[in-house]
Amino acid sequence: MAALGSRALKGSEPDTKGAIEQIKLEVTEKIDIVSLIELNRGQLAQKIAEIAAASKASNYRKLNPLEQRKVVTVILNDMLGSAPVSSAPIVPIAEERAKPKRPDGSGESKKTDASKSTIEAARHKVQPALVEQIDAAKAITLPRADLERQVTGIVADILDEEKFRLNQEEQRGLVKVLLAEMLGLGPLEPLLADESITDILVNGPKQIYVETGGKLVLSDARFRDDRHVMNVATRIVSQIGRRVDESSPLCDARLMDGSRVNIIIPPLAIDGPSISIRKFAKQKITLDVMATQGNLSPEMEAVLRIAARSQLNILISGGTGSGKTTLLNALSQMIDHGERVVTIEDAAELQLQQPHVVRLETRPANLEGQGEITMRDLVKNALRMRPDRIILGEVRGSEAVDMLQAMNTGHEGSMSTVHANRPREALTRLENMVGMAGINLPAKAVRTQIAAALDLIVQVSRMRDGVRRITHVMEVVGMEGDVVTTQDLFSFLYEGEDPSGRIVGRYEFSGVRPYFTEKAEYFGLGRALLEATK
Repeated sequence: MAALGSRALKGSEPDTKGAIEQIKLEVTEKIDIVSLIELNRGQLAQKIAEIAAASKASNYRKLNPLEQRKVVTVILNDMLGSAPVSSAPIVPIAEERAKPKRPDGSGESKKTDASKSTIEAARHKVQPALVEQIDAAKAITLPRADLERQVTGIVADILDEEKFRLNQEEQRGLVKVLLAEMLGLGPLEPLLADESITDILVNGPKQIYVETGGKLVLSDARFRDDRHVMNVATRIVSQIGRRVDESSPLCDARLMDGSRVNIIIPPLAIDGPSISIRKFAKQKITLDVMATQGNLSPEMEAVLRIAARSQLNILISGGTGSGKTTLLNALSQMIDHGERVVTIEDAAELQLQQPHVVRLETRPANLEGQGEITMRDLVKNALRMRPDRIILGEVRGSEAVDMLQAMNTGHEGSMSTVHANRPREALTRLENMVGMAGINLPAKAVRTQIAAALDLIVQVSRMRDGVRRITHVMEVVGMEGDVVTTQDLFSFLYEGEDPSGRIVGRYEFSGVRPYFTEKAEYFGLGRALLEATK
């Protein structure tokens, strides 16, 4: 660390000046640049006070408390590059933090904006010099803590050479930005770390929306230009062996934590590269949690729990972002740990907790257009893997044929999701997707196969207040003529909204006896089902 300045405290007593000079050298030796950046002001002041109190060469311990605070403050300000302390009384750090902020928060907002602007200006100066001084290939192989320590030291030297003054907080922010550029996803890193954000939507370099609390808002994050967005997109897809370029301008991928990513670039995306990230929640969402949050009623929770344990074939239907995958994960927790489960997805995001799970993922074609492995290929292969249950992340095409066949050939308890607005529409979509396989079957034959394969359809919806709710639980009963017959078990009835704008309604049981009661009794859950639906 560069030597501390020799500023003196105006109006200080000779003893105070002497104490500053005596302990300054010890403080410089014992507090390195990493500590200077990592510690906040209060922690740094405490560390200086401890060093001063332990110094044998200093008369610090002979000073009164006010003089001791003056000594610590002068050295602290020297280290952080702030202005000399005036003769005004020193306010203890705890008191300073407790000062009331302006009611409108404008002062804090302006300070934050100014800090961001300073960090961005510093990044433009520091980043080119940092690239010249560090071997990027070796840097990415280092543990993050070691790399952060090295980058911190180099950044401090560059700032000194450029005569660019930053305070402790700004230096720490600058190092984080530079590391995010080197190792992470640049401007997206803070958004990924924010657990209140569920979706990140990049519409070109200057427009990044996030979903928080079920609502989309424009974030402050920005990319420099289209090339910066493309660098981040390439980094995402290369981690799982995929590519995105002009020959393959769209791609489904995932982050290392399981978050789902879709990328589409020019010429298909006219206004610049677009990245859509559906974050994987770190907190496990269970049926209990969903009932507590009001996503479903306690009775619905009990019935769904029994349905999953009774090996019913379940189809989860809903729109984009309605919570289909979250519900699928929650239902999968009911699967017995002794069963072999095979999951099939375009981009693996299911997080099953069972010990015996085989995860399969599709593969796009290579540059020559060869080597593509489709969802249908994986479903066919899964049937040869002796699965007890097959779980499809989403059925969207001709693989619907193989999924229905799997459900009809002894793989009970299989689950999947589909995009549809209502349970009956989900049945129609399945019928249409079977037709996409090029198999010429009469409509009645297709519907008979659907009716025989499916037991339960669960409809989920993200409502206008941002809350995701299960709106229907519908049983598939059988066939009457050419029509698939169904019966509703539960439905959500809208009643209005409260003063805060949250939708008010109730979950209503239809009163009918569940068709799968006999199957529940076979698994010893008949009494529990009767209690949940009485």
